[in-house]
Amino acid sequence: MATDRTRTDPSLQLSVGREQVVIDHRYETASIVNDVLIAVFFTIGSVLFFFDSTQTAGTWLFLLGSLDFLARPVIRLSRRTHLRRLGHRSAPTDRDYDF
Repeated sequence: MATDRTRTDPSLQLSVGREQVVIDHRYETASIVNDVLIAVFFTIGSVLFFFDSTQTAGTWLFLLGSLDFLARPVIRLSRRTHLRRLGHRSAPTDRDYDF
């Protein structure tokens, strides 16, 4: 009877998986914030580039947006490293490429 209970009790299956869910949400949030910053940098930089007096500021925002693109793979690599340290050994999924 005890074996039937352990098979249906979802709390027993969430020892590492629950940690992974928390980790995924944190890295997903970081990725979303990063994407928003990229959009803001390029949008404002584009507007500033229309005027001669603000082209330099627009160029700097383009540079910041470009550097922010580098943060995307860093976030993914950090997530994978974090999960690996916790002992998660599954193969990459489609979700791994979202953030």
